[in-house]
Amino acid sequence: MRPYISFLVKNKTLNYPIFRNYLVMRLAIIMALNMQITIISYFVYRITKDQLSLGIIGLAEVIPAIIFSLFSGHFVDQREKKTTLLQVVIAYLALSAFFIMLATNSFQTMAGKDVTVWLIYAGVFVSGIIRAFLSPATFALLGLTIPKKHYANASIWSSSAWHMGAVVGPLLGGFIIALSGFSTSLIIVFLLILISFIALLRIPKQAIHSNGKEPIMKSLGEGLRFVFSTQAVLAALSLDMFAVLFGGATALLPVYADDILKVGEIGFGWLRAAPAIGAIIMSAFLAFIPLKTKAGPKLLWSIAGFGITTIIFGISTNFWVAFLALLLGGAFDQISVIIRGTILQLYTPDNMRGRVAAVNTMFISSSNELGAMESGLTAKWFGTVPAVVFGGIMTMVVVGVTYFSAPVLKKLKLDPNEKDKT
Repeated sequence: MRPYISFLVKNKTLNYPIFRNYLVMRLAIIMALNMQITIISYFVYRITKDQLSLGIIGLAEVIPAIIFSLFSGHFVDQREKKTTLLQVVIAYLALSAFFIMLATNSFQTMAGKDVTVWLIYAGVFVSGIIRAFLSPATFALLGLTIPKKHYANASIWSSSAWHMGAVVGPLLGGFIIALSGFSTSLIIVFLLILISFIALLRIPKQAIHSNGKEPIMKSLGEGLRFVFSTQAVLAALSLDMFAVLFGGATALLPVYADDILKVGEIGFGWLRAAPAIGAIIMSAFLAFIPLKTKAGPKLLWSIAGFGITTIIFGISTNFWVAFLALLLGGAFDQISVIIRGTILQLYTPDNMRGRVAAVNTMFISSSNELGAMESGLTAKWFGTVPAVVFGGIMTMVVVGVTYFSAPVLKKLKLDPNEKDKT
């Protein structure tokens, strides 16, 4: 333990106050959003008892996330990043208050359960719009809070904050649902978003790196051309997109918690948090052993491991086996997240960070919700277990196809002084 504490004290990345405030902001908002989606998905499943409803939640978020991501990157690049993020967080505060209202017994009695569920879908749709701006704004701000030589280490810290929020959020959500119900847990979500807002206020405004008032369609075209012409970026995004698309087992966790493993709310919270726990463990390991060498093969092997653990989870009937499979899957996924994040930070010019991050949202973040919809549909048609196993198998297929179709990954470098220009 002492070597790790010494590492934290001496870590130069944490010497920057702006970056520390960024981490607090990121941790709080991600914790809140993961807690919120955990509560909402479990709430909706409790009302409907329909696996397809979980897929609809994913679809309701992915549609606006994709559509608005086409434009959000342009606006982020044209505007000051802190101000944009403040507007995003304020929007999340308003949406959180809306969900608190929907969860009250008085509202459900007045409106009826069907109307409540559809209003939740509408709220999730709005959340997708907001998220389209959250992702590129946070990505762009990260690149401005730390010198380029610290990008790889900053990506580990930023990803660790994300996964810490993804661990604590679901656990806290499941615990408070069991203890006090849905309304109280959503109030905690509101308070966490407020903490994120306060941390963001402590970050000074940053310079705007843009080419002036560039026409929006030209701006969007440049962002897409950059991604599709930079082989390392395109290969990493494509690989992760399809892996996440088919490996969306977490969308079916309410079914596993209630009907297969029968572990209830708290067990559901632990299962929901397991991937992030594995990610945090892997982050601590990678803090000592950087991923600068043979990054491409490590990326492929990590996603292959993610597919294997998805299959093991799918066929598990024991809580601890399922928990361990999800934990290992999160650990493997963390390797790919850090490699992808470092690639994007190193290869993206400052004046295009918003647009490239928006494309990343379309490729990766949206594939989570499309994966949820895919899992919900296949579970509805073929059953829950076959749906998860199918997703794991397809993830393995994606790895095999990428290995032969993207040779650039074999020589990928994450050292800013040796960046591959292909």
